[in-house]
Formats: sequence, C-alpha cells, structure tokens
Amino acid sequence: MRVVAGKFRGRILHTPSGVDTRPTSQRAREAMFNVLQHGNFGAELAGARILDLFAGSGALGIEALSRGAEYCIFVDDALPARAALRQNIDALGLGGQTRIFRRDASHLNPAGNLGAFDIIFADPPYDRHLGEAALQSVIKGGWLKPDGLFVLEERKTAEIKLPEGVEVLDQRSHGEAQVLILRVVG
Repeated sequence: MRVVAGKFRGRILHTPSGVDTRPTSQRAREAMFNVLQHGNFGAELAGARILDLFAGSGALGIEALSRGAEYCIFVDDALPARAALRQNIDALGLGGQTRIFRRDASHLNPAGNLGAFDIIFADPPYDRHLGEAALQSVIKGGWLKPDGLFVLEERKTAEIKLPEGVEVLDQRSHGEAQVLILRVVG
C-alpha cells in the first residue's frame, strides 16, 4: 500500500499484521480525497487538523498530511495497528505533526484541551455499527468543529443510521465500501 498523492506520494505504508485491520484501498483513498479537495464543502486540507479514528496503518491521516494537513491524531486500540502506525510515522518523519492514542474510537472522552478538528476520518471494522457510535461520541465530546467534516467508510451494503442533526453531503461506493461525507448541522 502506498501514499497516493502529495509530498509523500508513492511512499510505502506498512500495514498491521493479522486480519483484524482492513486498510482503505489506494483507489478508494484517491477518490475520497478528490471529493474532499474538489467538492464544495468549505473544508480545506491545507493547514487542517485531522482526527483518524480506527486508524489502522494511518493511511487516511497520512494521506491528509501528505496533501497539506497540519496535524493528525491517530486513534486505535489494537496493538498491531499502533505498531504499524508508529513505523509509518517514523519512516515519514511525522513525529512532530502527529500523536497516537490508544483508545476505543467509538467511546471517546471529551476533547478538552485537544480542541476540535477540521476533518475526522472513521474507518471502523465493517458491520458492527462502530462508525455510528464514533460519530455520536465525536458530537458529544466536542471533537468536530462546527463547520467540520466527518468522513465515514462502511461496507457498501450496510444501512447506516445517522443521528438527528447530521446531513449527508456526499455518498459514494468504491468496490466493497461506501464513503459518506457528513456534517453536523444546528
């Protein structure tokens, strides 16, 4: 797996061992970031603060950093994922722009001093409704800026139940996945 674009374009990303992590494909990442960068959502990657939930290898957050994001916090509770993520961060020299948190991304504490983020990626294990739980946790904990975006990847056939006050700005399918770009309104 490689970084698709930006200053780290073509660099290899290590993936966690085992079958518990399913990295977002290069094609899906490319399509996702094209929509983010060229859509009319009012969110910019340049200088953005990113939160990568269920981070795995960190491919989504690293792709955002490669394309100009300023800072990223990666959240994953699996040891193999955090090991691969640390290896990728070290190989790309991103230590000063990143932090790794060992937490359950579907049950976050309040953001507190960490502040709110411009874009939050959530790529949870499929078919367990963890993305919806993470979204509710993000809203309750104040993790997302009022004009920020929540990008959720889930199995293409999954029925996603969004909480009230969340609007779908874009929804697309890529292979076995669907990607929703969401905004909390009101």
